[in-house]
Amino acid sequence: MPIRAGELAQWLGAELTGDPQVLIERASRIEEAESGSISFVANPKYRSFARGTRASALVIGLDLDSTDLDCPALIRVADPYASFARVLERLSEDDRKPRRGLAPQAWVHPDAQIGENVWVGPFSSIDSGSVLGEGVQVHPAVCIGRNVRIGARSILHPGVVVYDDCEIGTDCVLHAGAVIGSDGFGFAPQPDGSFRKIPQLGNVRLEAHVEIGANTTIDRATMGSTLVKSGAKIDNLVQLAHNVEVGEYSVLAAQSGVSGSTKIGRGVQVGGQAGLVGHIHIADGTRINAQSGVNRGVQEPGTALTGSPAGPYRSELKAQVVYRTLPEMEARLRALEVQVLRMTRDQQPTQQEP
Repeated sequence: MPIRAGELAQWLGAELTGDPQVLIERASRIEEAESGSISFVANPKYRSFARGTRASALVIGLDLDSTDLDCPALIRVADPYASFARVLERLSEDDRKPRRGLAPQAWVHPDAQIGENVWVGPFSSIDSGSVLGEGVQVHPAVCIGRNVRIGARSILHPGVVVYDDCEIGTDCVLHAGAVIGSDGFGFAPQPDGSFRKIPQLGNVRLEAHVEIGANTTIDRATMGSTLVKSGAKIDNLVQLAHNVEVGEYSVLAAQSGVSGSTKIGRGVQVGGQAGLVGHIHIADGTRINAQSGVNRGVQEPGTALTGSPAGPYRSELKAQVVYRTLPEMEARLRALEVQVLRMTRDQQPTQQEP
């Protein structure tokens, strides 16, 4: 939706320098911006691009020197990155307008309850006893099992599967291929070496404003619920095992995995490809670096971890520095050993003949 720079600045509560009548039609990367587009500068290293940009408007920080920026409109804000996210929302309002109705190719069980202003796309199915709140958007080829609850305004993108009895809160987003409620990995070893499947009788519960990335899988609980609390954001290709809990506003990056019954606190940040063992607790505000292997619980809030097995962030970085110098240290040690042997030999008394 096109918007004037002055109107956009007023909407952001920002300071405008330049022409308030400049028309903004789209957002662009600062390196590729053309007339009619808006971009932003949040990192000082991109300031060089700002000097030669062809963008019609820039969102910049309050303290950024703009004396040599030749841009028709500069919108000054305290946090350019967060403000530009709002700009993207404003410009995409038309694209994000919800649709309504049931596609002819969709299948909805007569016992299912469909709220007002719901859209169900082609080749999607909704089984008996399921309830979809007002404004839910079900894209094509989504499979919703029996007795599923989906809160108002939630969006299920193509290919999402929600197994029986699972609960999705209000304003959630599930991206393509996400699987919610598949069986937890529970098998009991038998005397003959085989495994007996343990029935997984629980469910998955997502609270409000949760976002689940593409092809992420969240296993149902053996008993009770696998729980993702309000505001948590899960990236693509993440695995949450049975009975895991993820706290409010925690984020898990792509290819990370959490083993069964682990409890992740509030505001935890888990880097890509990190792995957490089962049956541990991760304290609020913990930061886990990418590719870390967490094999024990974290009790102190705000702890930073890295490495495999993971340890305190600063200590592990120091250890990595030492590790990289081990070949040189070995060479010096061997040289010192040779010197000590020579000194010892030289200091031994000479035996005289009788």
